[in-house]
Amino acid sequence: MAADVLTTLASSSVDLVPKGGLEERLAAGRPLRVKLGVDPSRPDLTLGHAVVLRKLRQFQDAGHVAVLIIGDFTARIGDPSGRSETRPMLTEEEIQANAATYFAQAGTILDVDAAEIHGNAEWLAELDTAEVIRLAATATLAQMLEREDFRERYQGERPISVVELLYPLLQGYDSVAIRADVELGGTDQTFNLLMGREVQRAYGQEPQVVLTLPLLEGTDGVRKMSKSLDNYIGLTELPDEMFGKLMRIPDGLIAKFLRLSTPLDPAEVDDVERGLTDGSLGPSDAKRRLAREVVDLYHGPGAGTAAEERFDLVHRQHGLPDDVLGVTVPAALFGPGDGATSVVYVPALLEALGLVESRSEARRLQSQGGVRMDGEPVAAEDIRVEGPPPGQLAGSIWQVGRRKFARLDGVETTEGSSPG
Repeated sequence: MAADVLTTLASSSVDLVPKGGLEERLAAGRPLRVKLGVDPSRPDLTLGHAVVLRKLRQFQDAGHVAVLIIGDFTARIGDPSGRSETRPMLTEEEIQANAATYFAQAGTILDVDAAEIHGNAEWLAELDTAEVIRLAATATLAQMLEREDFRERYQGERPISVVELLYPLLQGYDSVAIRADVELGGTDQTFNLLMGREVQRAYGQEPQVVLTLPLLEGTDGVRKMSKSLDNYIGLTELPDEMFGKLMRIPDGLIAKFLRLSTPLDPAEVDDVERGLTDGSLGPSDAKRRLAREVVDLYHGPGAGTAAEERFDLVHRQHGLPDDVLGVTVPAALFGPGDGATSVVYVPALLEALGLVESRSEARRLQSQGGVRMDGEPVAAEDIRVEGPPPGQLAGSIWQVGRRKFARLDGVETTEGSSPG
């Protein structure tokens, strides 16, 4: 085993349990089975998820077997890690819809054709009552209350459901089912991963090596990256969205993002960090490099430079991009006016253009001055249109926030429809 392979695989890790365990497994000279479990609690994977996915890819590239487990069974419970209250259970439909998106998103990082991908319902849904009792016997209540979030809830007299206590054991059983040699996870998963070692031991398997990685803060620079906190950067976001969000991260996180989110050599990141410290490199330039690297990684070479040019056009030159997506909207958006005119409700138009997810979001953005047409703010919710729709709005470029643009190319009608 080459020392540089061990160095690469152990790089950026927070903990390796047991000490020397990874080196011993690698010395055996066989492909290791390296596990990563992800519960489909939400539809989008983020750069935070990518930290462990990229580590899994490193093991793959070193000749080991990547085993990605989509927790379509454990998601019914919800991971209690870091929770101050019981998580509401997802429906089966929500779980399956979220899980379906994970395969494509994971493929932006992993070689999915070479990986093993499982839903843990394959084995967990088959456990009978006797097997669940055997599994539950592998841990004590005292062990569970060693877990910080459980202990705090217990001491604060907040409910802990019995099914939540089962979650770490079920996740540990995943390691038994796929005979994991190594399991990866963020530092918030340490208890669950270590419990996997206990469950494997109880089932007569050699306990897995646990490798934990740092949590990536969100764009607010404070809390863990999460869609629910609206501080996330999604793996499938458009290049301009991704670039713009990365330009907003706090200066103190630049080096960490470079280490955990880009393929840059650690020595290069060290150079950037020194430059930021001694003032020879400005934070804006470092962020631009970060943003280019990340956008290139998920959208292909050159995408980062193109996104940077559009960013400068909008933010420095206050111009409009040349490659704005043209959209045709339903004619029914244009309601009746007074004969030769019609009226369009701006929030509905923005929704049809794909610039907002809801009309309430559009109204909120309008009230904040965040909606523009051809560069000019639009505060009115209704616009009167002269002539047949879209009238004078044909070819108009609509902007929401700093980076979302769409051009109104025209209207489409369906059989029997009318603008009214």
